[in-house]
Amino acid sequence: MRATRQRIVINDLTIACRIGVTDKERANLQRLRINLTLDIQPAPPRLDRISEVVDYGALASKVRDVCTEAEFRLLETLAGRLAATCFEDHRVERVCVRIEKLDRYPDMAAIGSEMTYERGEI
Repeated sequence: MRATRQRIVINDLTIACRIGVTDKERANLQRLRINLTLDIQPAPPRLDRISEVVDYGALASKVRDVCTEAEFRLLETLAGRLAATCFEDHRVERVCVRIEKLDRYPDMAAIGSEMTYERGEI
């Protein structure tokens, strides 16, 4: 039996990041919730080794690094950077990135943006 489709999901990664349109907004770290869904070219691991698949632990580490090593004005810019990071693995065909600011408005649990990228579009 062979898988015809594979998805990797990273759900509810919460991280503090310098992001915002104004200098005042970027002056303090803001909590973000990040969700990624990656469509992968499925290939069965023959030797049962992590090197044969997309390593979601390593990917989560790269996502954390992108968020903490740079300052962003727009969620959309950060989403594009995260998608590009996902596409570093040639097996990734499509990425959906959802980013939410958790503490921006007191009367909302979150506010954010969701974008889908196809390989070759970034």
